[in-house]
Amino acid sequence: MGHRFTYEALPMRVRFGAGVLAELPEEIAALGLARVLVLCSPEQQDTGQLVADALGRGAAGVLAEARMHVPVEVARRARDLAVELAADGCVAVGGGSAIGLGKAIALQHRLPVVAVPTTYAGSEMTPIWGLTEDGQKRTGRDPRVLPRSVIYDPELTLTLPGGLSATSGMNAIAHAVEGLYAPDASPMVSLMVEEGARALVAALPSVVADGADLDARAEAQYGAWLCGAVLGATTMSLHHKLCHTLGGTLDLPHAQTHTAVLPHAVAYNQPAAPQAVAALSRALGGHPDPAQALWELAGELGAARSLRELGMAEQDIPRIVELALTSPYANPRPLTRSGIEALLRTAWAGAPPASG
Repeated sequence: MGHRFTYEALPMRVRFGAGVLAELPEEIAALGLARVLVLCSPEQQDTGQLVADALGRGAAGVLAEARMHVPVEVARRARDLAVELAADGCVAVGGGSAIGLGKAIALQHRLPVVAVPTTYAGSEMTPIWGLTEDGQKRTGRDPRVLPRSVIYDPELTLTLPGGLSATSGMNAIAHAVEGLYAPDASPMVSLMVEEGARALVAALPSVVADGADLDARAEAQYGAWLCGAVLGATTMSLHHKLCHTLGGTLDLPHAQTHTAVLPHAVAYNQPAAPQAVAALSRALGGHPDPAQALWELAGELGAARSLRELGMAEQDIPRIVELALTSPYANPRPLTRSGIEALLRTAWAGAPPASG
């Protein structure tokens, strides 16, 4: 260990395993909470109700209005409802949208959040919040938004369809990848990256082939936990900047965008990050070209590999290039206008990543 590093572990408790949802009332009581508002997206209303039923009298109500990129109006409504129902905390059930909504309430009103993830997004492991107002997405880091507890029950992921499982899992792998070449990378983080990516790469084909495979679902959720912890511990680079720009500006779907962009962002950075390439090769079963392996995995999982399929127009490319070059950020390979444009054109067309 020749180099210096700083690693700060984030304070939270995790309950993991099939059936642990039944322990949610104990978890709420352990946090000193009496009545919690259950937050979920409209699509997850049944799961939200399942969680409210598990809480019994501890549930103040269910708000099924979480939306992608956390619109500020929805956050205000949720906050007002929490006050109206005299809730002293929130339980956010679902993916990044629901957990993001819980974080927005925690940020503005200091209400503690318990996360019950049903996707592999990983937001529950991070102090990162996001809010969209007037088409502009603002993000930040604040320890107040970190969930106090996380309940990982793979039974709750059984209803996540194969296609969404695939893109959600690829999104998780993206968090891990960027942790390998982050300016604040550390050996602790690299351990989590490699193990998290390995678990997801191993589990996702089985999850997509047989949605009822609980062991594969548990392995994928374990991988997502580790990848989310990497996202919470390090600074993200080119890949996340591009995806946030595409999501915030063009309203492209979050996980699908990550899936389409990831192989190309990895290909761009591979020449400048040999240690990251070595670690990813191990996680990907020894494949010498991680970018190509990730592109092949997305294809094997049946995920969309082009931004064109996700609704991006070719004439949007120059605007995204400009936005991606504003406000500098750490990246292992210098960012050039021509390099970013070539990356986006390849991702837009869904062609194999160019090995640079």
